[in-house]
Amino acid sequence: MIQKDGVDVEMLLDDCKRTGHIIYSCDFFEKKVFFLGLVYNQGMEIIFTNNAKDRSVYRYKKDFEMILERACKVLDRKGDWSLSVIYVTPEQIHEINRDYRNVDRPTDVISFAIQDDMSDMWIEEDQYELGDIFINVQAIRDQAKAYGHSIRREACFLFCHGLLHLMGYDHMKEEDEKVMFALQDEILDELVQR
Repeated sequence: MIQKDGVDVEMLLDDCKRTGHIIYSCDFFEKKVFFLGLVYNQGMEIIFTNNAKDRSVYRYKKDFEMILERACKVLDRKGDWSLSVIYVTPEQIHEINRDYRNVDRPTDVISFAIQDDMSDMWIEEDQYELGDIFINVQAIRDQAKAYGHSIRREACFLFCHGLLHLMGYDHMKEEDEKVMFALQDEILDELVQR
C-alpha cells in the first residue's frame, strides 16, 4: 500500500482507472494534496479535495453527482457546471469561518460562490464555475447522530445546502429559508433516505 498524507494512493489510482476519473496533484495550503476530478456526462465537474485526510468521504462522490444533476433538473438550470468540494477538519473550517466570515467558531459547511447573482453569471463556452463548498467531516458524523439520520444523508444534506448557496439561494430571511429548505428536501428526498 502506498500512502500519501494518509490517503491510500494505490486504491485511489485503481478506482480512477476502473471508473475513468481523472486525478490531479498540486500544492494547496503548502501541503501536497490530491484532487479527484469527476467529469460527468452532462458536462458537470466536481473536484474533490480531502484536506481532512478522511478516507470515508470518497464514498459520497456518486451521491454528490446525482444531487448536482437533480438540482439542475429541479431548478431548470441548463449548461455545464463546475464546482469544488473541500473536506476539512473542525479546526480548518473554524479558521476559514473566522478569517472570512468573522465568526470565531467551527461550522458544518461554508460556500464561496464565484458570483452571488446567477442572472449576471459570466459564461465562457457555456461553462458555469459555481465556486467552492467546504464541508466539515466531523460535523457530518456529529449532526447525523444529533438529527437521527444516516451519515450518508447528512453528507448529502451539507453538499446540497452548500450547492444551493452557490446557486444563489440563502436563508437570511424567513421566507428565503422556507424556499431554500423546501428545495433541499425536494432534491434530496428522491435520492437519499432520511
